[in-house]
Amino acid sequence: MKLMDLLGVMPPVGADGPAFPSRLLGAFRRKSISFCTGLTDETSVVYWFQSRSFTIDLRLPDAAATPVLARQGWVGDTLWDADKQELSWAVETGYQLHNQWPEPARFHYIGNSVLEFAPSGAYVEDWRQQSSTGPLLGLRLLGMLDRRTGQERPMDGGLILAGEHIAYAQSRPPSIHQALRNAASLDQARADGIVTAREIESYEVSVAIGGRTVTHSTQANAVGQEIATGDFELQPDGSVILSRLIDGELRGLRFAVDLHLPEFAFARQTPCDPEALRWMEAEQDHLARHASIAL
Repeated sequence: MKLMDLLGVMPPVGADGPAFPSRLLGAFRRKSISFCTGLTDETSVVYWFQSRSFTIDLRLPDAAATPVLARQGWVGDTLWDADKQELSWAVETGYQLHNQWPEPARFHYIGNSVLEFAPSGAYVEDWRQQSSTGPLLGLRLLGMLDRRTGQERPMDGGLILAGEHIAYAQSRPPSIHQALRNAASLDQARADGIVTAREIESYEVSVAIGGRTVTHSTQANAVGQEIATGDFELQPDGSVILSRLIDGELRGLRFAVDLHLPEFAFARQTPCDPEALRWMEAEQDHLARHASIAL
């Protein structure tokens, strides 16, 4: 069955919500990042998709023109520190070989914007919620099955559907991942002949914004194609198997269901003091003259 068919047969999972504020669930586009140096980046293509217990992240500094060695993408477990009100991530695998964003995050919310502050003061990121209403699904990749032998090997990744937007992550095949375990960097690994550019690019993080067609990806040839192709099967134990071709062989990717809410209202507004609302209404001719919803 296809992904939309799978949604129709899956029971709700995780309705009790995450440990962190539920307004962080969904699909976010980074509008800007401002650094303590006074520099601001409003150009890089950056997306953050959040499920109950894991994140998918894609960063392309030069959009589709980003060189193979400069692409960023990862999937990681989400960790919430209730005392400090900080979110952090445990990343087992990523497109790059080291954690490029090691700081936890503190948040402030205004309208449809989530402002992420680095505790060190190094930067603040302005994220905009892309989703409004619709299904929220999180599938966490656990392993890859050999359909002929039944043997399963560890593999990292996940799928998050938030309303009409989808993110999909799939780590490099185990043999390539193993070859890179002791490499200092992708640049060095390629220079030393440990991996080819095609093998580096085999780590996939793709997003489909506003449909099922990939709009941005760490894999250049994925853009314009359907995201997360293959046949989904709901297993008796509640897990999900996705059958797809990997290196020319039919494999079964086994996912745990992290979250499934058939209808979810994503947060796009924040509360405000009544007096402030009256001021905004009284001054709307000036305040709203050029204002619009920025996604």
